[in-house]
Amino acid sequence: MIISKLHYISQGNTPEAHLENIQKACTSGAELVQLHLTDVSDAKYLEIAKAAREITFHFQTRLIINSNYKIAKEVKAEGVHLEKSDICPTAVRPALYTWQIIGGTANNLEDCEVLLAKDIDYIKLGPLRSSTKNSSTKALSLDGYASISNALITEKPIIGFGDITTDDVTDILETGLSGIAVSDAITENFDSIKTFNQLLKASATGEIRHTFE
Repeated sequence: MIISKLHYISQGNTPEAHLENIQKACTSGAELVQLHLTDVSDAKYLEIAKAAREITFHFQTRLIINSNYKIAKEVKAEGVHLEKSDICPTAVRPALYTWQIIGGTANNLEDCEVLLAKDIDYIKLGPLRSSTKNSSTKALSLDGYASISNALITEKPIIGFGDITTDDVTDILETGLSGIAVSDAITENFDSIKTFNQLLKASATGEIRHTFE
């Protein structure tokens, strides 16, 4: 299994808008998208996830479902991403197909260590900088990324997030992180996916190859 260096986190004012943006992201060369719906019923989430699976399958794009591992299994997404308030990854693992991956969100070194002990496949670490959406969480900055990366002994990919733009990519990679998760910068300009991919060298040969037991 390959963990993509660029993750597009879907956005939209409605669930249907998330689908439209996932379609645009796939058309623009995204290799992995995460369907990130909140405040919707499980039935609606499943409906949108099935449609997202059709889109991503057509473009051979990987699909990650945020939080809802049961839907991730039902639509045969490539995996599920668990937020800190979600169910424990250890409990999710037996409920998924063996080939599906699990990612987890971390905001500091301790979070990372907890996730690694629970055998996740990748960590989304941040925020790089604070915004109105995550102002309650301390920004890590590039120095924070570097110190956490240096402290961790793991081959699991660490993906940065938090108001990341194309200007940040080179500096983030220099801290030791493996890649990035982006929402705003891509939603505002889907052509930026090409630039992100170039900066990340996110071709098939440039991606992180991770072997799962």
